[in-house]
Amino acid sequence: MGRLIKLLVFLIIVGIFAIIGYAYLGDLSPNRSEVNQPVELNGN
Repeated sequence: MGRLIKLLVFLIIVGIFAIIGYAYLGDLSPNRSEVNQPVELNGN
């Protein structure tokens, strides 16, 4: 039972480091594109 808890703690720590590494090294910038759409306004 102790080995299972140690393995679980190890996997959690590795997962945290993987998420932090992806946040710093991964490309998280959004893709930007210009969108033009005509709008009709009924003033009357």
